[in-house]
Amino acid sequence: MENIILLFLCLILGVALQKVPQFPKNAYQSLNQYVIYISLPAMALYYIPKITISLALLYPLGIAWLGFGLSFLFFYALGTYFKWSKKLIGCLILTGGLSNTSFVGFPIIEALFGTEGLKTAIIVDQPGSFVVVTTLGILVAASFSRGNLSTSEIVLKIVKFPPFIAFTIALCCTLFSLEFPESLQNSFLRIGNTVTPVALVAVGLQLKIDTRSKHWRFLTLGLLFKLILMPAFFFLLYKIVLNGKGLEIDVSIMESAMAPMITGAILASNYGLKPKLSSMMIGIGIPLSLVTIAFWYWVLSSF
Repeated sequence: MENIILLFLCLILGVALQKVPQFPKNAYQSLNQYVIYISLPAMALYYIPKITISLALLYPLGIAWLGFGLSFLFFYALGTYFKWSKKLIGCLILTGGLSNTSFVGFPIIEALFGTEGLKTAIIVDQPGSFVVVTTLGILVAASFSRGNLSTSEIVLKIVKFPPFIAFTIALCCTLFSLEFPESLQNSFLRIGNTVTPVALVAVGLQLKIDTRSKHWRFLTLGLLFKLILMPAFFFLLYKIVLNGKGLEIDVSIMESAMAPMITGAILASNYGLKPKLSSMMIGIGIPLSLVTIAFWYWVLSSF
């Protein structure tokens, strides 16, 4: 519950700061850069070396990796058919394809399934959502941002991206069973923990609810995909097609139903992929997801 309160508090603070004349209008850009260049690399260096690779990862990992692939196919197909801009397609892929599996997901999963459920949620988040956003997320953001970048330019953007550099270092630590000194790990953790509050303040600073905005139909489509279609896909795949049962399956499906990932929205904003729409996906998606999560929990309990 404390995490949920902090989440809404930071979002509201960001919105309130829009009304403070002394506060810089483009402050959200600096906050976005802080998250991208400092907080996310710290998270990668803390969490990824702790991942143990095993077959137990398959179902939870599918939520992040298949989910992002599904988002890409869905929005790229629609965008191509309706001739949407590349920036709009990229924004919807990032915000519709990545779930808030940690800051929103962890407290909800722990409340519904206990500490055993939380173990599965961590697998969905760390080798799943977090690795996806620092690899495929960057690839999509770079590919759908300004102009027609060549393959070499996209690759260069990815390899120079701080979270990806940190991910590469952390992955090497995992493969060679290396660990950072405990004091350094604690520093990484404390810096990494600033991701959510800082990112949410940045989202709040950009969030403007304009009833005449052209973004509403895209917001509706994005949230319909994220909160209804994606969990429905995994429910059918895991429960019906693969006949999966047990806590691990239920937790994985519930994580797919979480609100859009804050980091995905920050990434979209940082690359100029419809920042206002990405902020609306978070600002409206998080409270709305509390209703749809209750619906999916009822579905799983009844099945």
